[in-house]
Amino acid sequence: MDLIRIIVAIILPPLGVFLQVGLGKQFWINILLTILGYIPGIVHAVWVIARTPSHA
Repeated sequence: MDLIRIIVAIILPPLGVFLQVGLGKQFWINILLTILGYIPGIVHAVWVIARTPSHA
């Protein structure tokens, strides 16, 4: 399932973070990073997905 989230995070970073952690602090940080630059949003999303255990 993490592979699917990483693919989604590359296409739309905030959605990948949302699928992993929900509407929390990390989601809003990722929205900001994605607005400031697409690449920082991707890097942050992959980092959040890789380090946060799935809750599903």
